[in-house]
Amino acid sequence: MNKNHWPELKYLEWKDTYHTLHRYLQIVGKLRIYKAPWINHSWHATYYVTSRGLTTSAIPLNDRNLTVYFDFIDHQVKFEDSLGNTHSFNLQEETVADFYQKFMDALKIMQITGYENDYPVECSDRVRFSEDTIRHTYNSTHVYNFFQALVRITNIFQKYRSEFSGKSSPVHFFWGSFDLAVTRFSGNSAPEHPGIAPYVSPEVMKEAYSHEVMSCGFWPGSDQYPHAIFYSYAYPTPDGFNEANIKPDVAYFNKDLGEFVLHYDEVQNAEDPEVMLMNFLHSSFEAASSLGRWDRKKLSDSPFRQTLSEKYQHQLQ
Repeated sequence: MNKNHWPELKYLEWKDTYHTLHRYLQIVGKLRIYKAPWINHSWHATYYVTSRGLTTSAIPLNDRNLTVYFDFIDHQVKFEDSLGNTHSFNLQEETVADFYQKFMDALKIMQITGYENDYPVECSDRVRFSEDTIRHTYNSTHVYNFFQALVRITNIFQKYRSEFSGKSSPVHFFWGSFDLAVTRFSGNSAPEHPGIAPYVSPEVMKEAYSHEVMSCGFWPGSDQYPHAIFYSYAYPTPDGFNEANIKPDVAYFNKDLGEFVLHYDEVQNAEDPEVMLMNFLHSSFEAASSLGRWDRKKLSDSPFRQTLSEKYQHQLQ
């Protein structure tokens, strides 16, 4: 076992739980679409990794706010508002339709209105949440392992994000595509995106890629590609990017996915997972920014941040 004890994530072993959890997270995540102000690149809609699972963070509701937590240790969904009101229910083996009803009941208890539809997005089928009795698996061990992977990956992504002084996304989890991502921006506008992506609105895609980006992330896989992976891509894709020398050597450009891929298993089994993953992130950014002619001097790390890090970081060890 490697020194960091990263959990195994075998797509075929936990896919039933994964696809059920995907819908659960969408049901709650959609609340932010209707209540939070629209932030560029759909950043208002994401989850964030916590010490116990995932959170919506505070959702504004006029004279109060609401936070929803997915607790993957005690396996509960928890609702808290700024007036002190709370509600919770268990995460367990039940259909998506049953989970959806519990969520709608919770909204009534928390006196929240305005949740407008129950259709999933970025899924190959569009069975309404309220009618989905197909997906009903919740294996708490598999969910816990997935969460532990997210914690380790988030910690590394946060370190990678800290090295960049340009515009960068938070490290956040998209409930539609079901991936943890961090994105760097060159500061330049991009050619209009064609708006073509499976099961995603063209407007969302065009706005998401309104500016030049280099994005890295983690994705648990799919039936078409049944492997958990780390990925990296650039938009627009610079000439020669797909032939770039990306580290480690086991990383490769997947033509079907249109991005560089590093299998999670390779990182999980590495002698030092953090070093391997950081090499992937750094080499991907080097290729995208160099070939894309980004103004690296303008976007380089702040010497003041480095000074502050050196002054205080040792206290966190």
